[in-house]
Amino acid sequence: MKTTLKNTLLVLLSTAVPAFAAASGEQQGSGLLLWLFIGFGALILVFQLFPGLMLFFSMLKGLFSSAPQEAAATASDETGKTKP
Repeated sequence: MKTTLKNTLLVLLSTAVPAFAAASGEQQGSGLLLWLFIGFGALILVFQLFPGLMLFFSMLKGLFSSAPQEAAATASDETGKTKP
């Protein structure tokens, strides 16, 4: 029984190998669904790029802006002390 099953599987698999290696009969270009998928991915990238760039440039603006007086004034306001 085991040898029969092994032989059957061997014959089936050996005859299927040339079918996997054969080229398809007719080559068609990219379909509409592929282009829609690529376009959808591009839209996601573009719509995520704008908020990311805005956050990045606002972070750079906050890092390199010269406003230490405002930070000190805000810290004294939060403690409840009045400014002199």
